[in-house]
Amino acid sequence: MSDLWAALALAVALEGIAYALFPDGMKRMMAIAIEQPSQSLRAAGLCAAVFGVGVVWLIRGG
Repeated sequence: MSDLWAALALAVALEGIAYALFPDGMKRMMAIAIEQPSQSLRAAGLCAAVFGVGVVWLIRGG
């Protein structure tokens, strides 16, 4: 369970770094995301989640 919390904290930290270093770029990216259909965002999110779980599985020696 501590691995889950560490992973969530790392994700928050990385997102925070992106906003701190590239605030205008993040605003542009959000504007582009708002214009996308929900189905496209859902598919991209699902692909990212599957990819992330796969990478963790490979790293952890699955």
